[in-house]
Amino acid sequence: MAVPKKKTSKAKKNMRRSHHALTGSTLATCDKCGAPRRPHRVCLACGDYNGKQVLATEVE
Repeated sequence: MAVPKKKTSKAKKNMRRSHHALTGSTLATCDKCGAPRRPHRVCLACGDYNGKQVLATEVE
């Protein structure tokens, strides 16, 4: 079994992990009602997607 000859330094370890950061999810605004929604998804506030009503929502 292969065993490392020397300890990996903190700098080398952190350089390797530089691409492991998480990114936050992006939000778009609905064109019809202005509510925040995820891109390429139906707006849960008004049920609109790509200018068409695709989801029936309750009217309050």
